[in-house]
Amino acid sequence: MLIASSLTVASSAALCTHRVLSPGEPEPETPSTVEVLRPTASVVTALRDLARLESAEAHVERVVDLRDRQSLLFGAVDADDAILLVAAADVVAGVDLAQLDDDAVDADPATGRARITLPPAEVFSARLDNERTYVHTRTTDLLATRSQTLETRARREAERTLESAAVESGVLRRAEHNAARTIESLVRSLGYTDVEVRVRSR
Repeated sequence: MLIASSLTVASSAALCTHRVLSPGEPEPETPSTVEVLRPTASVVTALRDLARLESAEAHVERVVDLRDRQSLLFGAVDADDAILLVAAADVVAGVDLAQLDDDAVDADPATGRARITLPPAEVFSARLDNERTYVHTRTTDLLATRSQTLETRARREAERTLESAAVESGVLRRAEHNAARTIESLVRSLGYTDVEVRVRSR
């Protein structure tokens, strides 16, 4: 069907030291560093076709205070390995047109009437904005063991909670509203004059 086909296509801390130099004493040499990025191969592991209509985006920020509390000396001493991560993420939501039901499109070209039922919106991606996400502080108590995975865990927690915050703020409702308007405009451009677009209940 023409409409169904069209729908598918539409889719500081720093420690500073100072030393007074004797007259004539040369300035200490500042070590220079060079960043070396060695080329490695990229491997494509999967390809798939998508028919997603992205219709809303939310930008969310939060501070993640994550602590790895360690009990030492048979519970007599507690020590922390802690991180304070300032996180920002972009959450993208929309409608997956590949999830259209078989009877989702009811169109009559003769009368110009079209009734379309879209699947409910979903979150397509919730990715941290690496330009605006950074470690504010990282502290490890004297007796604590420094965890190599603490920042990774903090980033995962940020992604999870930032997605939840975006959903609670209404990004899915906005995505459904925008998607319905986009699809209605598309169908009207095909010559239909009596167009109704609804969203299927969850």
